[in-house]
Amino acid sequence: MNAFDGSPTETMRSFWAGAICWPMFFALGLITGVNEGMGEWLVDAVGFVVGWVGFALASQMMAKLAGREAAWPRFIAAWNWANIPQYAALVLLSAPGMLLPVGFAQVLALVAVGYAMWLEWFVTKHALGIPGASAVMFVLLDVAIGLFVQGVVGRMTM
Repeated sequence: MNAFDGSPTETMRSFWAGAICWPMFFALGLITGVNEGMGEWLVDAVGFVVGWVGFALASQMMAKLAGREAAWPRFIAAWNWANIPQYAALVLLSAPGMLLPVGFAQVLALVAVGYAMWLEWFVTKHALGIPGASAVMFVLLDVAIGLFVQGVVGRMTM
């Protein structure tokens, strides 16, 4: 996180991490059997962008409420780039589940999700300079936005 200076240019550039994560997002859909047709892929693509940008905007408001608005550009740059190892872990630990017994596959998926949530918490805590309990609230906000978007996406693809 020390590599991020919090400049507007750097913050905007960090959204390229979404383009790097996009193929991994679709790979997860294939692994889990969520994406089946072109229409579902398109709706999922829109949901991916809405979720990513939605969290960025909501976290900016939350950082302001926490009195950490000045640290938000650095935080969002670190958060964006931290998504790459998160998605990589999700794909790498979910893919073997296609060949393994269900119980073992679920344990691997749970480990991947736990790692992703821990990494987001760690980045949030340190980039915003907030206590761990406050960082949990940012992670929960991200989870809530993700669940809401996926719920809407799921209803649109039924």
